[in-house]
Parts: sequence; C-alpha cells; structure tokens
Amino acid sequence: MARIVVLGAGIGGVPMAYEMKETVGNAHEVVVISDSPTFHFVPSNPWVPPKWRKPEDLKIELAPVMAKKGINFIQKAATKVDPANNKIDLADGSSVEYDYLIIATGPRLAFDEVPGLGPHGGHTSSVCHVDHAALAAEDWDKFMADPGPIVVGAVQGASCFGPAYEYLMILETELRKRKIRDKVPMTFVTSEPYIGHLGLGGVGDTKGLLESALRDKTIKWITNAKVDKIEAGMMYVTEVDEDGNDKKKHEVPFKHSMMLPAFTGVDAVRHCGAEGLTNPRGFVIVDQHQRNPTYKNIYSVGVCIALPPVEKTPVPTGTPKTGYMIESMVTATAHNIRDELAGKQPSDMPSLSALCLADLGDTGVAFLAVPQIPPRNTTWSNHGKWVHLAKIGFEKYFMRKIKNGISEPFYERMILKFLGVVRLK
Repeated sequence: MARIVVLGAGIGGVPMAYEMKETVGNAHEVVVISDSPTFHFVPSNPWVPPKWRKPEDLKIELAPVMAKKGINFIQKAATKVDPANNKIDLADGSSVEYDYLIIATGPRLAFDEVPGLGPHGGHTSSVCHVDHAALAAEDWDKFMADPGPIVVGAVQGASCFGPAYEYLMILETELRKRKIRDKVPMTFVTSEPYIGHLGLGGVGDTKGLLESALRDKTIKWITNAKVDKIEAGMMYVTEVDEDGNDKKKHEVPFKHSMMLPAFTGVDAVRHCGAEGLTNPRGFVIVDQHQRNPTYKNIYSVGVCIALPPVEKTPVPTGTPKTGYMIESMVTATAHNIRDELAGKQPSDMPSLSALCLADLGDTGVAFLAVPQIPPRNTTWSNHGKWVHLAKIGFEKYFMRKIKNGISEPFYERMILKFLGVVRLK
C-alpha cells in the first residue's frame, strides 16, 4: 500500500484528494495535510466586504467529509518539505512520510514586497483569503460611515487579476444601491499593460468589454503601474511606458483600497533547500505530466506551480491559474500516479483550459480559452446579467461538490465536453 500525501486543502487540494481516492480506492492510502480545519471557496471572497456573503457561508469543515471518503485528514501546519527523505515536517515537531507527494498549497501572499501593502500592518485590504475578506468588511463599515475615494487593483508581479475587477465593480454596484456613488471617485490601478489583459494577453474581447464597463461606471484607470509605496490614505504609483521607462508619477488618495499582491511559493516549500524542486520565486517546477523533473514522486497542482508569463510586459505580470485549469491538473495527476502505481510511465497531460465567470456586481464577463495559454484553439468572451447569476449558481454547485466529496459529476463532464472543454489533452 502506497501513501499518497496531498499538501494543502484549497481549490486544488480538496478536489485532488477526492479524485485521487476515487482513482486508487482502498488499495492505497490518501492523506491530506492542511493548516486550516476548513475549505474556503475563494472565488466568492469579493462578496464578503459589502455583506453579500458572510465568511461562514464560504467555509466547509473538512474532517467529516474526509472521513466519509476514507481520507486521512491531518490539521497541522507544514514547516518543511523534505524530498531527500520523502517526508514533511510539521509544526508540532512530528513528520509524515510519503511514497507520493502532491503539493497543492496555493501561494504565499507577498505583501512584504510593497511598503504599506496588505491588511497586516499595511493600509490596504485583501480578498485573497476569507479571513482577509472579513477584515475588509470591517474596513468597509468604517468607510461607509465616512465615504471618499476608492482605489482597487493589482501590484507589480501579480498574476490573479480577475478578483480585482470583480471587487471594483461589486463595490460600485453596492454604492449605487446605497445612492452614494456620486460621493466616491473610483480608480483602478493595475500592472497590466491594458485593461482586460488579465495576465493572459487578453481573451477574446476582454479588453473592450472591461474598458467599456469601467467607462460606463466613470471609473478611472492607470495601467502599466508600479506601486512604489502605500501610506495611510495615499498610494504612490509610477506609470511606465511600453519600454518600461518611467512615464508619470501619480499620488492617488483613498479612503478604502484593495490591492492584490504578487505571489510566491509557501515557506515550507520555497525554503526547503531541495535544489530542482522550485524556481527562484518558490513555485514548484513541473513537467507536462504535473511531475517534478528532479523528484519523480512529487507532483504539484494549482497556484503553487511554476508557469512562465504569457508574454513580456512593461511591468511584470504573472500567468493566472484559474479554476478549470486547476481541475485539469488534478485529473492528469490522479491518472499519472495511478499509472505509476501500476508500473507504467505517466502519460496524461492537462488541457490547461480556462472557463471563467467574472462577476461585475449586477452583470458580468465570461470567457473561455482553450488552452488558457496562447496560441489557442478556442477563444470566446461575452457579458451580461446572466454571468452574475451563473456565478451565484456555480458557487452553490461547487460548494455542494465539496460537501459531498465529489470531483466531477457525469453531467458536468458531458456539458463541458459539449462545449469543447475537456480536462485532458
């Protein structure tokens, strides 16, 4: 019996554990290690500050579900991955040995890379974690008592831009509902070279759709932006030209701000000292089968894997790892470990397709990219109120999948196949 350990229990880790257990059954042991007792549905975090959701609405206790699935759940923080000895050291001094390790930790949020960034000692909010979103809700309450300018966006090196657009437009919608939008100037500050780039070079007409949405709501924007520092109530931004040379300095005042940070790998992985496991930012290096080339019994899925930028941009931007893209990594990994256990070589490769619903308050933008990284076989984008409703429906659907321990129901697979979206190449 092999022990297959999944490190992390988020959007990648929990489906990975479910699919791995479904694939190997009781012939092998599946273990999940997480520093949190709950799964968090991160895509709904932007709804927390304006009270469209409560933090507890987005959490699921993992121990009961894992037990029902026959998965061993260890709720402890990992301090070090030790590939040389095939073990993971935990915060209480214990360790867990593995035959196969799947790293699905998600990212470390690099607030420290910009002075004054972030909710812990900084001056901006975050929606990258449900607990951060809860803190942002407290800041929002203070803002509503004394409204003023809002600044939302993503700093240099960021790779996940969708939640910034969502948060901006959700707040704009809430302000209109409260009849105080006229009191609140709004500015979008982003490292993207243009609105709708999304770290993907744009998908379909996301540039036109999102620019139109911002113009329609009288929201100003600064692209090719490097955030130099953030002080209480003031953001200092350098706008650069196409060659990366300084073009203009901006001082942007705010009463409320949410800026997405750049990501790195988590400390337990990036500081483990295992040469060949990660790139300089601490992201796990994987081949086309999601397997690390140096340590062949280590796989990785989700935001913590190393992917090169889609293209060179004047201000550094990363490549996002979106939901369906992660699910395709999960399926490929489960199949490849199954094949290795049977004495075969890994052969499955993820499709890395992107199917995204971006909520814009009372409307939304949807896009499909097959594969996510260009050149693409399929590129499509659209907008409308239906996207907002579809995002609500998807939240309910995905949370139900997690609660019931399901990876990919038959009807989901058939619908996506009809659309030309499959998990494996």
